Amino acid sequence: MFNLIQYWKPFTEVIVLWFVIYQLMRFFEGTRALQVLRGIIILLLAFFIFQKLDLKVLDWLLKKLFGISVIAILVIFHPEIRQGLARLGKRQLFRNNPGEKELDIIVGQITRACENMAGNKLGGLIAIEKNDSLAAYIQSGEIIDSRVSADLIEAIFTPNNPLHDGGLVIQRGRIAAAACIFPLTDIQELSRVFGTRHRAALGLSEETDAILIIVSEERRDISMIYRKKFYKDLGSEELGSKIKELIKAKNED
Repeated sequence: MFNLIQYWKPFTEVIVLWFVIYQLMRFFEGTRALQVLRGIIILLLAFFIFQKLDLKVLDWLLKKLFGISVIAILVIFHPEIRQGLARLGKRQLFRNNPGEKELDIIVGQITRACENMAGNKLGGLIAIEKNDSLAAYIQSGEIIDSRVSADLIEAIFTPNNPLHDGGLVIQRGRIAAAACIFPLTDIQELSRVFGTRHRAALGLSEETDAILIIVSEERRDISMIYRKKFYKDLGSEELGSKIKELIKAKNED
């Protein structure tokens, strides 16, 4: 019985620490504070090793560093902490992937919107989040948090709408934000027929694994970019099947 208790306590502590660290990483997901949090975790591991090896000078230095860093983190990253607290009450503990029926509805709305926009000479840029978080880009736009609707997507990209410039982000099966700013690619060899939307889509694909859909108002066609690879002149059915293929590949991974 004594041996069982002896091994049960460390195991419980490891599980609790893993859970706390995981939630902290999710809490600061997509913010600058995430990189700092990773650094703090590394310092904590170093602090533990120094104590075990009885390295007194290094142990003393880390103690002083932690005392100063707590105040510095609260001052420097108070916007991220505030945003994280605001999201904490309404976020799910773990991400849920949409079911087959829900996925069909979402993809159907996206493809219908793209087909209608191409036919009406409306340009658009849509980013669908996969594994890499797009939270930082969502914060650069206007938060919407709405179900995916073809009518809403078309309305957002209608000229003279304040939100029609920039990109629209779909996160966890919902329209998260519009008028988001995406990074432009630095590739100079890109054909001149591609406009700012294509360059922004390619730029985001260089940094994330998002699925990027571009509707060209000049050529009235639909393109998609995934991991810097172009898929041009897509029909609505081809676009829908490609989106499903990439999303299901994420679920399998």
